[in-house]
Amino acid sequence: MSKAYESAGVNIEAGYEGVRRIKKHVESTKRPEVLGSLGSFGGLFDLSSFTYKEPVLVSGTDGVGTKLLIAQEMGKHDTIGIDAVAMCVNDIIVQGASPLFFLDYLALGVNDPEVVEQVVSGIAEGCRQSGAALIGGETAEMPGLYKPEEYDVAGFVVGIAEKSQLFDPTNVAAGDVLIGITSSGVHSNGFSLVRKIVAEQGLSWSDPFGDSGKSIGEVFIEPTRIYVKTLKPFLSNGLVKAAAHITGGGLIENVPRMLPEGLGAEINVDAWELPQVFQWLKEKGNLTAIDLYETFNAGIGLVLTVKASDADEVIKTLTENGESPKVIGEVVTGTGVTFKGEGVS
Repeated sequence: MSKAYESAGVNIEAGYEGVRRIKKHVESTKRPEVLGSLGSFGGLFDLSSFTYKEPVLVSGTDGVGTKLLIAQEMGKHDTIGIDAVAMCVNDIIVQGASPLFFLDYLALGVNDPEVVEQVVSGIAEGCRQSGAALIGGETAEMPGLYKPEEYDVAGFVVGIAEKSQLFDPTNVAAGDVLIGITSSGVHSNGFSLVRKIVAEQGLSWSDPFGDSGKSIGEVFIEPTRIYVKTLKPFLSNGLVKAAAHITGGGLIENVPRMLPEGLGAEINVDAWELPQVFQWLKEKGNLTAIDLYETFNAGIGLVLTVKASDADEVIKTLTENGESPKVIGEVVTGTGVTFKGEGVS
């Protein structure tokens, strides 16, 4: 084996070892429609067995952001891949599309097969949770661009929907109810502010987080919830008009994305309890309530818009599937998001 490339800082043998390690994780996500195997120049997915009348492919791509830096500092790499999948699949499920397949991109300063396996094991777990097949990806060793301990991960997903069953914000009307679905924590946005607060407080990721029994790092690295199974029952029954995945920009930016022009949202922040992690951020960072709602999900990772007369049925279905849904507001004439309740202060 030539040593020329290795002399430039790229370990080809480590790349081969990484591929060997991740094969079992990739295989665990396989669907019947997947053709070929890992290592081909492209991933193949057979659509011929589907019976959609007017099939629409819906795609999304995203990364994890600076949450990666916490994983790297902690040396914990087995959950960050779940975040990468979640950020992609949640964006297409809120449009009414079921994920079909996922591809990942992993760039590293040094190709450490153990780290690669840990990251991909998380990606595979995210794919299993969402029903997407992991059909390919790229692992790139980039010495000089990344430090030896650094890496970045991003992903791309394709889903499918019947055209007539896509969630349609144009159907939303004033008086419709907003139903909130809980988050698992901070998810994967706002971490530049999180890291700033932790640094300014002179804290370490290994320091205890209150009386939770966990470290600060363990609390903040909690992976993003995947909402595919949550929304699957509503993809064809017409009860959900529109949905919003609460990511960067928080409730203030993302809720209006599911509303037509001329309509806004009024949210009662007393309808749910602000989770401890956000109370901690508010206190340690001297943040206002609006800072929270503009930057983070504040405990609500998904918002659904439904007709008021359908709200009880939607809540019943969600509850039967293990969720704790809350009516958090309503659609109103106007623009943007307004908040009410004691929690606004």
